Amino acid sequence: MGGMSAAYEIRAALGIAHRVTMVGDGDQFSFTPSNPWVAIGWRKPADVLIDAASALRRRGIDFIDSPASAVRPREKQVLLKDGRQLAYDYLVITTGPRLAFDEIPGLGPHGGYTQSVCTTAHAAKAWQAYQDFLDHPGPVVIGAAQGASCFGPAYEFAMILDTDLRRRKLRDRVPMTFVTSEPYVGHMGLGGVGDSKGLLERQLRNRHIRWITSARIDRVESGQMQVTEHDARGQPVEQHVLPFAYSMVLPAFTGVEALRGIEGLVNPRGFVLIDKHQRNPAFPDIFSAGVCVAIPPVEVTPVPTGAPKTGFMIESMVTAIAANIKAEIEGLPATHEATWNAVCLADMGDGGAAFVALPQIPPRNVTWAREGKWVHLAKVAFEKYFLRKMRTGNTEPVYEKYVMKALGIMRIKPGAGGSK
Repeated sequence: MGGMSAAYEIRAALGIAHRVTMVGDGDQFSFTPSNPWVAIGWRKPADVLIDAASALRRRGIDFIDSPASAVRPREKQVLLKDGRQLAYDYLVITTGPRLAFDEIPGLGPHGGYTQSVCTTAHAAKAWQAYQDFLDHPGPVVIGAAQGASCFGPAYEFAMILDTDLRRRKLRDRVPMTFVTSEPYVGHMGLGGVGDSKGLLERQLRNRHIRWITSARIDRVESGQMQVTEHDARGQPVEQHVLPFAYSMVLPAFTGVEALRGIEGLVNPRGFVLIDKHQRNPAFPDIFSAGVCVAIPPVEVTPVPTGAPKTGFMIESMVTAIAANIKAEIEGLPATHEATWNAVCLADMGDGGAAFVALPQIPPRNVTWAREGKWVHLAKVAFEKYFLRKMRTGNTEPVYEKYVMKALGIMRIKPGAGGSK
């Protein structure tokens, strides 16, 4: 989501006099928030994919379908897996994360025993496994592993799965357990948002989904997950052996291999270090946005949790980057700052919950959580709207501009080079 948005915003800011090139692993854009629907069969992969290459080229953006194998910031080069070398004046890193399934034995869809909704390909594989599960229903374990920073899709998937099983009249044959590294239900890596704790606990309780918080997944075997529950001081208090016929667990993230170990560019986990202008302090011609940036946890938790990077927060980052690159080229200081506001629409199958945290990291000016069927409808509408936005390259349609303004949300902080 960050890469396409950044390419469009930079092209709109700079005009056609400057060359903009996007490097990608595959030529399709995937609307990641729809992956839980794909995994349960409510969407087909084709419904949430678009041809990124042709969409970008219509906006005068070059596209190279070969992922980066290494970044050489001192030489101002990107080395591609096909052997080519690209020189740059400015580099914007929006790689997303590496999915660290390997940090827990038996985790993940590639050689492990759990499913994932982190990518559309993973979600399609999860749908195949779900079809087999429907023939032989049994216990289900859903959750987010230690170190995870993305909790919303785990809650969404648990609720959507519950809804689908009830519609199929199979729910009574499927005990469900939600396992999370969060210190409490609804923490979300954000220290809670409004009454997210009460809201999500009530949803899980009403749906007969038991939960284990401050949980560390020790290992996963065929049909069985070993989990250690911890107290508020981080001390182990109980061992759980959870049988399952189907499981979906979100992993921790790291930076991608092309970035790992570059001193000054990334932290020990491989996330890109940035200042308040989205710029790397050691290499000022490199900017970064999205899940690949280094953001410290909101607070220390008994079992490690990370801070999420939500969709609107990412768009805020790329807007600031485009404005700062434009300013630099014009000989002006790069002073624009992203607002880092968290706006989340979480589908629950037959309803939903909306969370707003302004800014994402507390203390906050605005924090609230609401629920209702309108959220499900809003997320469906947002899916269609955002896919169209990526097809057309419209960086801020009138709809988004005025809806966000009504919520008091801006992409760039006032007084930091303007507002948008």
